[in-house]
Amino acid sequence: MFKTLREDIQTIFAKDPAARSWLEVILCYPGLQALWWHRVAHFLWRHRLYLLARLLSHISRFFTGIEIHPGAKIGRRFFIDHGMGVVIGETAEIGDDVLLYQGVVLGGTTLEKKKRHPTLGSNVVVGSAAILLGPITIGDRALIGANSVVVKSVPPGATVVGVPGRVVGDKKEEIEKLEHGKLPDPVAEAIGLVLMRQGKLVRRLKMLEISAGITAAKDELEEQIRELEMTFSQGEGI
Repeated sequence: MFKTLREDIQTIFAKDPAARSWLEVILCYPGLQALWWHRVAHFLWRHRLYLLARLLSHISRFFTGIEIHPGAKIGRRFFIDHGMGVVIGETAEIGDDVLLYQGVVLGGTTLEKKKRHPTLGSNVVVGSAAILLGPITIGDRALIGANSVVVKSVPPGATVVGVPGRVVGDKKEEIEKLEHGKLPDPVAEAIGLVLMRQGKLVRRLKMLEISAGITAAKDELEEQIRELEMTFSQGEGI
């Protein structure tokens, strides 16, 4: 038991550079507190003490802002960073070395009493406010970008972003080196391509007008379109 508790604390030191002392981690990390509450509630749940298990889970949510159903199965070295608003459903299964950020939801999509929540493999990272719905499987080492909505299974090592979530590439770096700001944005890339194509068509049209001696009125949107083209071509973001 004490070995598991020590491992939980060491996991936070490994994944959060803001952690300074064991006492600070124990007292000031709601993700750790919610995990420890869940371990007790899950033990009671497995022994069919359902009401007491749900009561402990409810108390944990009150103090931590994190809701973990006592029926959820969670592996080793699990870490919820910040954690406020995280929801983990009853039939969710989480592997080892998984990292969740605040606002993540592992939700269900059916009222039937069966497997209805996601299964996360080992070394998975789920970004802030991402929503994973249904009995889908997220493969080992997969990365789910912030604010993504995932309703289909994700292969191992894949990176998923967007609404609905789309696989945009394979993750090559270690989880600890994750940089959310460098995730690809397929929507922005598509808009950028459309703007580039439009720019080429406009330039060809102007050449035709010049060769035909036609003087066209000034386009009032030209300056705004040019700014958008520069933004997407340079990969700028807010």
